Amino acid sequence: MEPGNDTQISKFLLLGFSEEPELQPFFFDLFLSMYLITVLGNVLIIVVIIADIHLHTPMYFFLANLSFVDICFTSTTVPKMLVNIQIQSKVITYEDCIIQMYFNVFFAGLDNSLLTVMAYDRFMAICHPLHYTVIMNSQVCGLLVLVSWIISTLHSLLESLMVLRLSFCKEVEIPQFFCELNQVIQCACSDTFINEIVMNIAAVLLGGGPLIGIFFSYSKILYSIRVISSTQGKYKAFSTCASHLSVVCLFYFTSIGVYISSSATHNTHGGTIASILYSVVTPMLNPFIYSLRNRDIKEALRRLLRREVIKGHLSWH
Repeated sequence: MEPGNDTQISKFLLLGFSEEPELQPFFFDLFLSMYLITVLGNVLIIVVIIADIHLHTPMYFFLANLSFVDICFTSTTVPKMLVNIQIQSKVITYEDCIIQMYFNVFFAGLDNSLLTVMAYDRFMAICHPLHYTVIMNSQVCGLLVLVSWIISTLHSLLESLMVLRLSFCKEVEIPQFFCELNQVIQCACSDTFINEIVMNIAAVLLGGGPLIGIFFSYSKILYSIRVISSTQGKYKAFSTCASHLSVVCLFYFTSIGVYISSSATHNTHGGTIASILYSVVTPMLNPFIYSLRNRDIKEALRRLLRREVIKGHLSWH
């Protein structure tokens, strides 16, 4: 089969949410607000972690990386959607669609890898506290993040190259607000059997494997918390994991929803809702989950605000 470029296709149509023009301003204001909250919330988490020396630990190093990835993840889809709503267009070029799909798969995979690394970090901190500082040193933390980037890059590159070999019909309508991998594959006119095999294998290895690792880590963590004698020790150990576990559940439930709904071609409305939860709502909620449920983040934020107030007061005088 010849590559997709030989079909002379130059654009795809992103069907988005609604055909009703009067609803478009509402969607624009809604998703612009959600995008700004996502960016500002995650930037605040990064700034607090960098500015406060008490948060210069492996746990918060990984959290800062997760916040950066969440900003990039939502930025692959929402700005293009906002532009299309504003100019009342559904068009995305073939090249832009492939690029958007590549980065969407890349940052979703990186999000997944970082959540797995964070679960491993909590496992080492609670189950092996005496060896934690030795094992989770700065070199190991940097290596874990680097490996996550490499795996996500190779996976996204493989999926994108597999799509480039497909041919597409003249009028391609994607029932989404962005170029979602499975939906793009389903729109192809050529045989997609190999693409579907690769995608399903990747979902099992890169999705199911880390999920099993996270469940294993937290089963050990819960057992270790159970045998802690002091109530205060139990609360402190559980509170450090509650935020991360909430984010893990939110990420995996919504990603599974996207995977299932995108496989069901007839359920386009459900697929769009699942994608919104996965790529827009989840990155927006992560900063709130970590800041509201995490005592260290809240105390660091108070110290930062207090320092800025004092600095402003001194400069005023």
